[in-house]
Amino acid sequence: MKCPFCGFEDSKVIDSRSTEDSMAIRRRRECLECNKRYTTYEKIEDIPILVIKKDSSREYFDKSKIINGLIKACQKRPVSRLQIEDIASEIEKRISNDMLSEVNSDYIGEVIMEKLKKIDEVSYVRFASVYRQFTDINTFMDEISKLLTKKN
Repeated sequence: MKCPFCGFEDSKVIDSRSTEDSMAIRRRRECLECNKRYTTYEKIEDIPILVIKKDSSREYFDKSKIINGLIKACQKRPVSRLQIEDIASEIEKRISNDMLSEVNSDYIGEVIMEKLKKIDEVSYVRFASVYRQFTDINTFMDEISKLLTKKN
């Protein structure tokens, strides 16, 4: 870290503490050359994630879209808002941990269905019907048959 006064590249940290919102660390430093003090802030670099949609267009990842889709699928079902938010957070965390800067919407949809299947099968079928664009009753029946055979 260069001193803003003399440009010397070495300093010592005198004090460190979190900012009020806990999103950064505030450090008081002292230049080892001119002995003047200055403040620096350290924060996590936020790399935006792009979602590649089915039509090959790209848009920024938006966790609220996942939450809204799950709310619709879980309407009038015994799935809490906390469970819905946990699914969305888990997906966001998985993408971030994999250090992906771009992710296919198919990947996100499959992970959502995997999580929903464990929580509530009716919500799973509702979500799958929109996500996989079921066109007729036979497609519904196929998906329900798959659920039933996996249960037995």
